[in-house]
Formats: sequence, C-alpha cells, structure tokens
Amino acid sequence: MQLATPGTLAARRIDGIALLRHYLQTLAFCLAISALQYFASPDKPYEVPLVYSLCIGSVTWALIDLGRHLFNPNPETGWPYGWGGIALATLGVLGGYLIGTYAADAWFGWSSWQQSVAQQRVSWLITLVAGAVISYYFYAQGKSRHLQGQMQQIQRQATEARLKLLETQLEPHMLFNTLANLRVLIKSDPARAQAMLDHLIAYLRATLGASRASEHALQTEFERVRDYLALMAVRMGPRLQYTLDLPPDLASHPVPTLLLQPLVENSIRHGLEPKVEGGSVKVSARREGDWLTLEVSDTGVGIQAGMDGTRAAPTTAGGFGVAQVRERLATAYGKQCTIEFIAPSGGGTRATLRFPYKNPATPPVRADAPQNALP
Repeated sequence: MQLATPGTLAARRIDGIALLRHYLQTLAFCLAISALQYFASPDKPYEVPLVYSLCIGSVTWALIDLGRHLFNPNPETGWPYGWGGIALATLGVLGGYLIGTYAADAWFGWSSWQQSVAQQRVSWLITLVAGAVISYYFYAQGKSRHLQGQMQQIQRQATEARLKLLETQLEPHMLFNTLANLRVLIKSDPARAQAMLDHLIAYLRATLGASRASEHALQTEFERVRDYLALMAVRMGPRLQYTLDLPPDLASHPVPTLLLQPLVENSIRHGLEPKVEGGSVKVSARREGDWLTLEVSDTGVGIQAGMDGTRAAPTTAGGFGVAQVRERLATAYGKQCTIEFIAPSGGGTRATLRFPYKNPATPPVRADAPQNALP
C-alpha cells in the first residue's frame, strides 16, 4: 500500500461528481437498512434506526471514499492494491461505527454503550455486514466501469484499424486507375501527360506522405477531392468541369477519410468519360437536422441499363470503390448511415451519403481556404 504524494493528488484530482454519486448511493443503502431494522422492531420509532444508519453510513463513506485518494489506487477498481483495500474498508467500517454511533448518541442525548452486550452485538453485526456489502458493491462497480472503458477503447481501436485497412485498399485502387489514364495520355498527348504526372506527384505528396488517421476534417476531404479532380481535368480538358460546395460551418466537421474520392472517380469513369461531350461533377455537403448529407452528382450518361430505375447496388455502381465507401460508413457509423444512387429526371447520377452529425472534433480550418472551385 503506497501513499500518494501531494503532486500525485494534484495531478489526479478528486472527481467531485463521482464522490457525490457514491454518497447518494450510500444514503440509499442507509435508508434501506433503517427500513429493515424498523420492520424487524416496529414497536420502536423509525427515527432511531434512521439517524443511526445515516450517521454510521455517512462517516463510513467519508473515511473510505475520501481515504482511498490518499493512496495510489488500482486503476481497475479505484481501490488501493492488495491488502491495502481490505485494510481501508475494515478501518473505515470500524471508524464509521464508532464515530457515527457517538454522533447519533449526541443527537438523541443518550449513550448506546450502556446497552447490553447482546444489543451491541446486533449493531456490530448489522454494521459489519452492511459495510462489507456496500464496500464490495463499490469495488465491483469501479472494476465494471474500468472494464467497460477498456472495451470501448478496444472497439475504437478496432474501428480505426479497419478504416485504415480499407484506406490502404482504396489508395492503390485510385493510383492504378490514375496510372492507367496517364498511360493513355503518354501516347496521345505527351505534354498533358507531363502535366498530369506533375499533379500526381503533388497529390501523392499531400496524401500518402501525410500521417494516417481514421478521420479528418471535412475541409481536408474536399481538398483531397479537389486535388483528384485537378488530375482528371488534365486528362479530360474542357470535357470536365467541377464544383465543390462546402458550407463554412461544416468545414471542421470530422468524417472518415476517403469517403468522397471513390464516388467522384465513379462519376468520371462511369458517367462522364463515356459521354462524348463530357459534363460536370458537383460535390456538396449540408446539414439536415441531426444528419450530415454529402452528395456527388454528375451530368454523365446516368445509371447503366439493367440497373434499378431509381437506385443502383454498390457492386454495379462503381464496383470496388463504392463498395469500400459503403463498408467504411458501416464501420464508422453502424446502421446509422445510408448510401443511395439515384438517376435524376434530368439525367446523370446522384450519390448521397447520410450519417449522424456530431460536434466538430478538429480545430477550424483557416479562413482563407477556398470553399468552391471551378476549373
């Protein structure tokens, strides 16, 4: 049992809310014990067991719950290690009985120590059993909270690992597609191929060289899409136009990485490239109550023949990339997310992502960062 130094106490800081919660729970136990004592001896006034139970319970709580902060407690339980926890509980119950009894005696103006030994034994037994039960209850409760915290941490780590795995699958997928486009340009237009290669190098420096994270600000996601569209604009020239629409109040909102780029790639490969005159892509974000909605719409050839008239399955609408986006959403938000592919009446395709809105976890982006772009 190791005493805590003043510096340790200052660094750990006593949780006042937890102390109050423990005290209220202790009072509830005291009320239940006094009620049982009254039912066992209904001929005596209820005030007597009530006052003694509250006094003994309050002093015991103060000695144990405040006293355990004088030691370096086990983080799994909040109690001192080994026999220190048992000694603290024993001394706390003993001190609570003695001090609490004197306090209740002073309240009524008599002395309990003048009772017979048999009557005092009953009081000792009640205090011992109640103290042991309540102490074990708080011990088990602290250990349960610690285990729940560990489980939540493990779940978060598993989610982050899964998101990173999916990201490592998506990035090579995007890179291979870009290199295939570059190969075509090398034969048909070497100058544009050189420009596209320069954009690709800059894109890789900005993305692959950055530290990996399971989520980032929505502004960063839009900037990543802008870099990719700049690459595609080199290859398609005036056949590709694009617009990015990100409201300033959503710029710092955290989202899983690589949500939009596969959808934009899907719009270009399956919507705009097959169309002779090309078209435009619009990427937008908006908040709808407790939901965040991201959309990627294009004016391409639309949903392919043989698909559902209003909605396409991810395996047929873009294949690998869209399937990965769906899986990333499911990993991050569970069932609280949707992804839809709709063919608007005016033509083209609109992909819509919806998932819960939460308070931003990243600092606001710089004020001079552009929110829209049109090549």
